[in-house]
Amino acid sequence: MIADQLIISNKKEKASFKKDKNSESPKRSIVKSISWRAIGTLDTIIISWVITGTLTLAFSIGVVELVTKMALYFFHERIWNTISWGK
Repeated sequence: MIADQLIISNKKEKASFKKDKNSESPKRSIVKSISWRAIGTLDTIIISWVITGTLTLAFSIGVVELVTKMALYFFHERIWNTISWGK
């Protein structure tokens, strides 16, 4: 009975490892993060351009938004790492 449980448990661990192994790689996550941030910044630049009518001002707003949102995200993640809820 105990041997059966160990065998079943071992098979489940191997199955979950394969599932984890096939999940998204860190490099893919980084590229996706960069591409998403680029899309978000482009959206901000376009909206700023439409509202202000000035492309230079729109790019300035976009650059500020890019830097501040990356910093905010970093601190957001660090704070969430200290919260044990849901782990």
